[in-house]
Amino acid sequence: MDKNAQAIQYMKENEYEKAAELFNELIEENPGDPIGFVNFGNLLLHMNDYHRAERFFDKALELDNTTATAYYGLGNLYYEQEVFDQAEKNYQRAIELGLEESDAYFMLGMIFQQNEQFKLAIPYFLRAVELSPEDHEVLFQYGLSLAQADYIEEAEKAFHNVLTLEQEHSDAHYNLGVISLYHEDAETALHHFKESLRIQPDHVLAANGKNSVEELLKQE
Repeated sequence: MDKNAQAIQYMKENEYEKAAELFNELIEENPGDPIGFVNFGNLLLHMNDYHRAERFFDKALELDNTTATAYYGLGNLYYEQEVFDQAEKNYQRAIELGLEESDAYFMLGMIFQQNEQFKLAIPYFLRAVELSPEDHEVLFQYGLSLAQADYIEEAEKAFHNVLTLEQEHSDAHYNLGVISLYHEDAETALHHFKESLRIQPDHVLAANGKNSVEELLKQE
């Protein structure tokens, strides 16, 4: 395993000091390589050291202003601080420069979702799903944006696909329960709310849904 891969592994294992030592060695060995600065910036971002992380991403762009991963890092930095307009700008720039990765599209979808621009979120989540078809969380957010934009049939299909990938997904069951109520199918709604609570007993929305449906069924 080379130094860079080892440093990334240390970062995943929360061995931040060891990761920092290796990233620092890589920068000293290759001071003109922007990727070393990007990786150190990602480490600092992981440690919530936003100010220093920004300096490292900026240094990477000083060396090469077409470093897509540096813009992606800045996008994450601004997203974490809820500066969504700057985050969007940097994610878009990363994609323009060729960063064709699911995460970049996913994060853009999340920004539009945060801003309640649900229809604008859909194509970004869809592209993220196309790039990571086995990622059930990406697929779930796609389904959620469809539901929020009132594309109910498409959302229902997406949530069922989530359960194909991850049977124990409480939020997918909850949302299918809500959609079942939309279809006036109380029995199916109750099933999904119960499944949601079996998986996640403290799911407040599912508990409320279950109680409401049970009251509804008693009145019939």
